Amino acid sequence: MALDDRRLAKIVKQCRDLPGQELFQYRDDNGRVVDVGSADVNAYLHEIAGHDFTSKDFRTWAGTVLAATLLRQCEHARTEKMAKTNVVRAIDEVARQLGNTRSVCRKCYVHPAVLDAYLDGTLVRLGATRSGRAIHAIGRLTESESAVLGLLQRKAIAKSA
Repeated sequence: MALDDRRLAKIVKQCRDLPGQELFQYRDDNGRVVDVGSADVNAYLHEIAGHDFTSKDFRTWAGTVLAATLLRQCEHARTEKMAKTNVVRAIDEVARQLGNTRSVCRKCYVHPAVLDAYLDGTLVRLGATRSGRAIHAIGRLTESESAVLGLLQRKAIAKSA
């Protein structure tokens, strides 16, 4: 994903230029450099969401959506071996984007329902329609996010039935 925002770039550069090794830091009212760690981020997410969301949840969502997007772009796999190769390639790209290994990415950052849906052929159909209607972005979700959300909702309903 590319981001082109001069103001944000300037802020990140200022954070990077602070002494220390952490990227996200700020100076408090007394001029001391304070690191922003994962506990700070997760506390903020809990405060604004009112639920136990963590930064990992956002990484998992991003990894899952990226994997679904990549797999939906693959040409039809004519063999099981080709399908598994496509899954490995998609997982490798997600791992590269998230800065993880293939095994960590597959285990922790891509929902298995997306991989199952690709392997059984239902993921490709999600790209075109949902219940006979074209998939469009829902609210602020992208088309890919809407497709993944629909897939996960159907899996949850089927599991509870």
